Amino acid sequence: MGRRRAQKRARPGILPVAAALLAVAAVVVWLLVRQDGSVMPGYAGGPVAMLAAFVACRRIGSMIVVARPIRGFWRLFSQSAICVGIGSVGSFVFANNDPGLSPYMAVPTLVGVVMSVLAFFQLPVERRSGLRWTQLILDGATVAVAGALIYWYVVLDMADPSISPVTQTGAAVVGVGALISLVVIGRAAMSPASTVDSVSLRILAVAPLVAVATTVLLIGGGETGRLIISVLGVPVVGAAMALAAYRQQVVLGRPAAAPAAPKARSIYNALPLVAVIATAALVITVSARQLGWHQRVVIIGAVLIAAFVVARQLLGLRANDKLLVGIRRQQAELEHLAMHDPLTGLANRARFGAVLDERLDAHRPAAVLLVDIDDFKMVNDTMGHAIGDQLLYEVALRLRNHSTVNHLPSRLGGDEFAVLLDTDEAGPAEDAAGRILAALAVPFKVGEHQLLANASIGVALAGPGDGGDEVLRNADIAMYAAKAAGKAAWARFEPRMRNEVVNHARLGSELHNAIIRHELFLAYQPVFDIVTGAMSGAEALVRWKHPVRGNVPPGDFIPVAERSGLIVPLGSWVLREACEQLAKWHAEYGSAAIRSINVNVAARQLREAGFVDEVAAVLSDTGLIPANLVLEVTESSVIDGRQVRETLEALHELGVRLALDDFGTGQSSLSLLRAFPVDVLKLDKSFVDGICDGEDRGRLAVAAAVAQLAEYLDLYAVAEGIETAAQLDRLRAMGYRLGQGYYLAKPLPPDEMAALMTQTARTVAAA
Repeated sequence: MGRRRAQKRARPGILPVAAALLAVAAVVVWLLVRQDGSVMPGYAGGPVAMLAAFVACRRIGSMIVVARPIRGFWRLFSQSAICVGIGSVGSFVFANNDPGLSPYMAVPTLVGVVMSVLAFFQLPVERRSGLRWTQLILDGATVAVAGALIYWYVVLDMADPSISPVTQTGAAVVGVGALISLVVIGRAAMSPASTVDSVSLRILAVAPLVAVATTVLLIGGGETGRLIISVLGVPVVGAAMALAAYRQQVVLGRPAAAPAAPKARSIYNALPLVAVIATAALVITVSARQLGWHQRVVIIGAVLIAAFVVARQLLGLRANDKLLVGIRRQQAELEHLAMHDPLTGLANRARFGAVLDERLDAHRPAAVLLVDIDDFKMVNDTMGHAIGDQLLYEVALRLRNHSTVNHLPSRLGGDEFAVLLDTDEAGPAEDAAGRILAALAVPFKVGEHQLLANASIGVALAGPGDGGDEVLRNADIAMYAAKAAGKAAWARFEPRMRNEVVNHARLGSELHNAIIRHELFLAYQPVFDIVTGAMSGAEALVRWKHPVRGNVPPGDFIPVAERSGLIVPLGSWVLREACEQLAKWHAEYGSAAIRSINVNVAARQLREAGFVDEVAAVLSDTGLIPANLVLEVTESSVIDGRQVRETLEALHELGVRLALDDFGTGQSSLSLLRAFPVDVLKLDKSFVDGICDGEDRGRLAVAAAVAQLAEYLDLYAVAEGIETAAQLDRLRAMGYRLGQGYYLAKPLPPDEMAALMTQTARTVAAA
């Protein structure tokens, strides 16, 4: 239901067109059934039709998904509709009451006409040579002269004696101007640079045609004809404007299709020719009245020669017209591709940035939602890029369906999308983010698969003086904050987030230098056999002693290392350092030394193509056997994709033992035991904390179940975070054999670790 409602919101509105056509129909019915009396009802259709035209045109004028020239064009037409509507309201009000005020009511109508003319100056024009401009001027001049002659010799000859000469002349000037405007509209409709739909422009040509009809009937028509055009003209023009706007909305609702190239040949090209033919007919008619037979033959021959020359020119231009159609179609396709994503049909980064900058430059409200698909890489790795591309297309379709006409959904690249909103208030922007999350939470049917494509969304509101790049950067920062909070969520940008990013970047730079300057060192936390008291191994933990900051907590610099990619060189250093230290202990203490060392490995390291070779090289260089090394991985890294799975399988075949760290906290722990080679389960500290609390039976049950599961699967179970004697006793009673924690021993430097190691070995041997 939600999807259908969203589609309905995005669908162009037909109601204004229906209202305008209904107004025209009502006036026609009134004309058919009217009797002598008040003419006021006949003028009621004008305001209704113009209000409908205003709504339809204003709808496009407020859409941020379209280019500025289109918005400016239709915004001026909406203002023109208001002005003409005011004039029609005056005509309605004063139709019977005060005819003397009627001329004043023409003022807002004329203002509306001027605005509609100015709208065409908003449209970009193609580059024309001097010859092309001359051709355009000559076309207009031809139509103007022909129109003036026809009005002078034909229309004015039929003038009603009651019409004053001033009114007749003014009407003739308006009629000729309307004919010229037809040329302007035609050229705009055929221009390859025009951004407004050419069919919409052709529909708008109804207005000048109505103007011509009005002037002709005003000068030479009878009382009935003048009444018909006076009550029907404005509703017809309003209906044409509403219909043209609706057509424009329909075209804008097809983002996946490239705009069609304007046709080179059109009926508007024939206007100058029609003017020539009409003038020629007028010349023949006038000469037939006033000249002799010989003079008539000469004039008719001259007209025929001119017609033959024109026909010859038309045939010569036909081939050029076909060539121009192909060129303009290619130009339109290239312009579309330059501003749209070829896979999804959405606006691309270039168009999104241009529209965002345009709004900010105009000091208009704007907000950006940056949408990043969570774990999309896993879809590509496990199912292939074809399925991934199909999923991106479906995501784009859902974004489009759940965006209003005032939103601009875009694909910035990869699995990153953005939506531009016409607001700078937190509430509407957050509501839009929530709607998108809800829409994406519904599974997608991609081929034979049902896939989830949850997303993390960053919300950024444009502030005073903000540039487009800054707003996008803020949305990006907020999006990463949403991912850090657990994914499938949205976060709104706050200034403190930027400070955190700056601090992270600074800390990342200092960490890079720390690796080079040997500011890092390892501490070792023993792993004990909690039954015999023997030390079975140790976990290598990286520490950083900053020359200025002092000891930097791992919780501060490890996330920075993972986000910046420094986790790869850092992890390589930890691996080699830990193995070299174990080799030294073996050489120095022999059987008293621990047999294995645990090293934490990040998902980024497992994705490195040469990681298995690196491990093998370190073991070879240090003289250790694979069983001496335990690599600890988290559940999130294990499910990171096909490449990680293959790396873990290769390590297991090498003989390296694998430990699943923080076991029990993920959502797929049991399935991982079947899918991946695991040797050790490390019960997360959060479950150890609750085993002595009689009220927390859930954590107690999990801790007991992990011990039984490890025994059943012939795996080692290690309890982490033991801090009290009661916890130790309870874990021992549950069947745990191995444990580590501050109660047993804190992380120690190598020399203290060696002392404890030898002391423990002597104590166990004596016992």
